[in-house]
Amino acid sequence: LILIGGFVQLLAGFLAFRKYDHLGGAAFLTFSALWSSYGATKVLCAAPVSGHLLDIGAGHTEGFTAGSVAFLVLNAFLIILASSFNMVLLCLTLAMELLTVCFLLFTLENLPLPFEIVVLSILSVICFYGATASLTSCMFGKDLLMMGPPLLTVQSSKKDREDPLPCVCPKSHLTSGLRTIAELLNTGAVCGVPTDTVYALAASCKHPQAIEKVYRIKDRPQEKPICIFISNLEQLRAAAPPISPLLWEFMENVYPGGIGCIIQKGEWLKKLGVGAGYSRVGTQDSIMIRVPDLTVLVHLIDMTGPLAITSANPSGEVDSTHHDMVISRLGHKLEGVLCDGESDEVVASTVVNCTKIDESGITIVREGCIPAGKVMQIFERVKNR
Repeated sequence: LILIGGFVQLLAGFLAFRKYDHLGGAAFLTFSALWSSYGATKVLCAAPVSGHLLDIGAGHTEGFTAGSVAFLVLNAFLIILASSFNMVLLCLTLAMELLTVCFLLFTLENLPLPFEIVVLSILSVICFYGATASLTSCMFGKDLLMMGPPLLTVQSSKKDREDPLPCVCPKSHLTSGLRTIAELLNTGAVCGVPTDTVYALAASCKHPQAIEKVYRIKDRPQEKPICIFISNLEQLRAAAPPISPLLWEFMENVYPGGIGCIIQKGEWLKKLGVGAGYSRVGTQDSIMIRVPDLTVLVHLIDMTGPLAITSANPSGEVDSTHHDMVISRLGHKLEGVLCDGESDEVVASTVVNCTKIDESGITIVREGCIPAGKVMQIFERVKNR
């Protein structure tokens, strides 16, 4: 019986840890040790050992008494913790404290039998009720047998609820989150999105008023053009722009990635899906196009069509490298932010002017995450081939 009781307590502790209930696990492991020690000591004192009874009488009780006191102190901490969980666990720890008192009195040879019987009976009833309540809760998915409210509740000096976010902020790894941002963009909203470099503000090219709003949100000068993102180079091929073989070859070597190519603008952009936003992206004669190397953003573009993109920071300030930066700096002006954690880079993309690629080669307009030297190496390799 003693071995079974100790084993059951040990098993309960193991299962509690598996469910990440660290308090329950610690409590039942402690109860297992106490139960086994108490029961084993009583048996050894009552059974012959090598022809003699195990004597814990005068001169031999110090170790047992010290162990009992240690259990009393340890279980007292468990009582305090259990009082913040439920009444059944609190009653169980209180019963175990009484059992520890029995152990202490037993080592002092002053344990009344009626007291021991009452304590063990109370402990048995609590254990039976607690096990039955837990079992029915697991089987039926609801509390058929109540465990009781906590006796103590922890009061926090912080607000019970955090301040609401200034805009919709779904997670990027959730399909529902991606769909939420896509729906917002398709209705003319401006949202913060992750890219393969830093975070950006995105607006659908079908909604010129949304692109205008991007300028207002970040106080961007009107003379600074906004680029577009597409999901793959095949989209560009389908639009059939008048691009030379050298430029096609160069794009195939830099897309997808952190390099944006400025090319000649034309009516082919409308075939690409730019639509009503044609006059609000790029300049009158040119447009920067980029294919991002980020699966989440590529999927988003597939759901919305080409997006007008610019960095998600007030004009002139540092780039945003985490969705929290976007939310804190511009969230009150946006309809949504797609949360994707830390950005892959700390600087924006490298911009390359390819409008004169066949006559005079390429020009580095802005050096970003891809070094200018590496871009020129790619171009020379493509040109020589």
